[in-house]
Amino acid sequence: MAADGLPPLREVIAKYDLAARRALGQNFLLDLNLTGKIARAAGDLTTGTTIEIGPGPGGLTRALLSHGARELIAIERDTRCLGALAEIVTAYPGRLSVIEGDALAVDCTKLGTPPRRIVANLPYNIATPLIIKWLEQGPTFASLTVMVQKEVADRLVGRPRSKDYGRLSVLTQFLAKPRRLFDLPPRAFVPPPKVTSTVIEILPLPEPAFPARLSDLQRVTQAAFGQRRKMLRQSLRSLGADVEALVAQADVAPTARAEELSIAQFAALARALEKQRS
Repeated sequence: MAADGLPPLREVIAKYDLAARRALGQNFLLDLNLTGKIARAAGDLTTGTTIEIGPGPGGLTRALLSHGARELIAIERDTRCLGALAEIVTAYPGRLSVIEGDALAVDCTKLGTPPRRIVANLPYNIATPLIIKWLEQGPTFASLTVMVQKEVADRLVGRPRSKDYGRLSVLTQFLAKPRRLFDLPPRAFVPPPKVTSTVIEILPLPEPAFPARLSDLQRVTQAAFGQRRKMLRQSLRSLGADVEALVAQADVAPTARAEELSIAQFAALARALEKQRS
């Protein structure tokens, strides 16, 4: 038995026949030292609500509760895992509730009481859309402490003129402050993935980093990075706007490429697009 009185995770996996499914993006983290490290990285969990996505057999779930999570809500779409999670519910009465469903379809802004925070080993196949969805909901969450593929983390914190800098970098840093915390090697998981994983902290900003409408920024970045090797005077044509006037108003060189622009410059283009439309 572990310190929480629950059986070891390998026994839980065997008991409920929880072989990880690639279609669900599952890679289970069984090392209690690492799940504890993630829980500690999430900070004080004794107030508000902690939300976990894809708990699987409950390794991180147990660490979060052991770390003092006052109210933990876990969202799991794999019905095979519900029995294992029910055992944790019993071991921590009144502190854990489980929602069976797809995290992409669940409105996490309505769960529990604030401050709300996300702490999760995100399924690889839905990590990016989940992060964008949460950030688009404004400063609803106090923090996101999530594990993603290292290449996704690289893009989240990407800087201009780097190979990792792209649309995800701009949208994330327009709405939040991302910070890489630590990497986890493939051997830490069952089964081992083919890539390194990274735990990253994302702190949503009270207001966007620069004045601009998010919808306009999304359109501009989609156009610019959709043809990232082309100059802006070419790539921005898909906006259906007067590109020459657009870049002039934003004070951006028409010969620049998307990867060369700062987030402030993308915001300036978004404002110019809005003004041109009005």
